[in-house]
Amino acid sequence: MPDYLPFDPNPHAPSYALPAGACDSQFHVFGSPAQYPVRQGAAYEMPTATWQVAQKLHQTLGISRGVIVQATTYGADHQVVLDALQALNTGATPSYRGCANALVLKERDDAYLQRLHDAGVRGARFTRGGLGISFSATEMNEALAKVKALGWYIKVQPEPTGIAEQMQTFSSFDGPILMDHMGRIDPSKGPSDATWQAVHQLLEKDNLWVMLSLSEKLSKTGQPWDDVVPLAQSLIAKAPERVVWGSDWPHPISIKQPPNEGDLLDLLRRFAPDDATLHRILVDNPARFFGFDTQKVSP
Repeated sequence: MPDYLPFDPNPHAPSYALPAGACDSQFHVFGSPAQYPVRQGAAYEMPTATWQVAQKLHQTLGISRGVIVQATTYGADHQVVLDALQALNTGATPSYRGCANALVLKERDDAYLQRLHDAGVRGARFTRGGLGISFSATEMNEALAKVKALGWYIKVQPEPTGIAEQMQTFSSFDGPILMDHMGRIDPSKGPSDATWQAVHQLLEKDNLWVMLSLSEKLSKTGQPWDDVVPLAQSLIAKAPERVVWGSDWPHPISIKQPPNEGDLLDLLRRFAPDDATLHRILVDNPARFFGFDTQKVSP
C-alpha cells in the first residue's frame, strides 16, 4: 500500500465567521485497523483520522453539520461510519449524516441497509474505478433499484479524466445525484473544454447537484488556487440552489501536502463573496439535499 501525505494537524479557522448551521458535505473517518479491518486490496488507510479529530476540526472551523462518506478502505463494512454517527449525533436532531460506499448495495442484505438508514445514512457513493470497486450492468441496475427504494441519493466520484462518461450509467435514475469534486473539470482548459460543457449541461436537470471540493488537486497553479475560482463561480451561477461544499478531509491519496481547511474555506469565500450565496451553499442547500430538516431527501 503506497504512503500518502497526512492531513494538516493544525487547522485554523477561516478569516470570516461561518453562518450558523454550516455543513461540511464530505469528509471521511478512519480508525485503528484492529477495530476496523481494512478491506483486502484497499488503496490506502489513514488510522489517525478519527471522528474525534474530525469533530475538533469542525469546531475550529465553525461547522455544525457534516456528512461522513464511507472510505473505500473499508468497503462494505460500515462500522466506522456507524460508530461515528452514533457518537456525533448526541442531540435530539441529527447534525451528521452518512453516505455509504455503493459496494454495500452488492455485498450486504436489506437488513444491513436498513441499519445504515436508521443510523442516518442517506446516500451511496459510486467511486472511481482505480479504487478497486466495480459493478456489472446487472449489479448496477440492482444497486440503483435499492437506492431508489431507500429514498437515498447517488453520489458519483469522478474519474481523473472527468465525470462526463460516467454519468451515462445514471441517466435513467431520476432521484437526487451529487457530482463530486466539481466533476473533476480541468480549470486550465476553460469553458470550451468538453467536460466543462458536459457538467454544465448536466446541471440543467433539476435532480443533478455538484459539490465544490478538491480545489487543491484540480488546480494547475497551486495555492491560493486562483485558477479554480472561475470554474467554481460558473457552477454556482449555473445552479445556485444545487451546489454544496465539502472539505474532503483528511484528503486521501495526497501526493502533495494536503491543504489547511481554513484556507479552503477562505477559497470558498472567493467562490461566493456575497453572504446570501455563501449561506445557500453552506446551510440551505445541504440541509435540503441531505435531509437535515426532513427524513427524506428531495431533489
